[in-house]
Amino acid sequence: MHPKALLDSCAELVALVLRFDHPADAIVSRYFRQHKQLGPRERATLAETAYNVLRHKLRFESLARSGQGPRERRLAILGFHGPRDFLKSALSDSEKQWLDACDAVPPEAWLPQHRHNLPDWLADALRAQVGDAFEALAASLNEPAPLDLRVNVLVAKRADVQRELAEAGVRAAPTPYSPWGLRIEGKPALQKIEAFRRGAIEVQDEGSQLLAWILDAHRGEMVVDFCAGAGGKTLAIGAMMRNTGRLYAFDTSAHRLEALKPRLARSGLSNVHPAALAHERDERVKRLAGKIDRVLVDAPCSGLGTLRRNPDLKWRQTPQDVAELVTKQAAILESAQRLLKPGGRLVYATCSVLPEENEAIAAAFSERHPEFEPLPVAEVLRGLKLAEAEALCTADGRFLRLWPHRHHTDGFFAAVWQRRG
Repeated sequence: MHPKALLDSCAELVALVLRFDHPADAIVSRYFRQHKQLGPRERATLAETAYNVLRHKLRFESLARSGQGPRERRLAILGFHGPRDFLKSALSDSEKQWLDACDAVPPEAWLPQHRHNLPDWLADALRAQVGDAFEALAASLNEPAPLDLRVNVLVAKRADVQRELAEAGVRAAPTPYSPWGLRIEGKPALQKIEAFRRGAIEVQDEGSQLLAWILDAHRGEMVVDFCAGAGGKTLAIGAMMRNTGRLYAFDTSAHRLEALKPRLARSGLSNVHPAALAHERDERVKRLAGKIDRVLVDAPCSGLGTLRRNPDLKWRQTPQDVAELVTKQAAILESAQRLLKPGGRLVYATCSVLPEENEAIAAAFSERHPEFEPLPVAEVLRGLKLAEAEALCTADGRFLRLWPHRHHTDGFFAAVWQRRG
């Protein structure tokens, strides 16, 4: 595609994602469906340009004020993903001079909000939690996430898959914490790789893999993934159960569960039973009350631990949205706890970094339910012989707390309880 045409398309896509009327990934996917003539390189440039603008929105908007022409074009120029000489071949002389002036602004001259590129309410919340590490955290949230894979232990070993990927020209290194994980360099077309087609690997962030690990589901048990979504953790749990027992994948969205079907077919699992619930108090939940060995509640949340992948969330979420989510999270956890039999394990998790969605929910649940004994996650992980268990948890060892700047995963939280016998 000619540079000028590609830049025009970038500006068009930037304008669409900045409306914030739908998730950015959905908008990008729809744009590609509507422009089927775009090749892989053009798609990569378009998507990464849009995401760059979302990541650095405050700084780019400040710089854009000194330029001329449509706002979305100026933002697309600042966020353009590609060689500078290619970009400049699409610019007028005045635009080139303006871009050079923007590039010449040293980082030390940026205002704080132009360094962290977070809304004030979120910056304040994160700074209150991590203190002096705030700048490092903010910088990590503005970096693209690596591509993590989970090796399906039912059909392959991690070292064997690593060698197979290397033979296919894909560099992969073992993840430092998850014994199932491989971290990939770049963004290869996984659908074309034999290991993916036969179900030996699935895309899954290392932190998400650890949630399944903490649940520690055993052979022959009855297990529920209460908010299964597209089933990434469901598949990991099913493999951990060695394809035995019965694993229910519940979600209130039948559409999300549909995405599980092709993944389930590749995985070789036959112990997974997806079911769409009308709500968290669905009749299926009542019928299984007191019969389940383990329940994972990966609750709907703000998703603010996934800003490396979903930078639009920091502009789409508000404190009011979080307050509504907290009410929903408490209700879902309250319903899910009824499933557990005596001695059963309950795991509550989010991909949020906000304490009101995490520690506060766990504390309120423990206060309401003395029949559930809190299990320190550090002890759980040590019992599972997981590397560096304490480093993955809060200082007191009670909760899993993963941070992008420390662990190079998405931001995750988990609390664990056991129902007293």
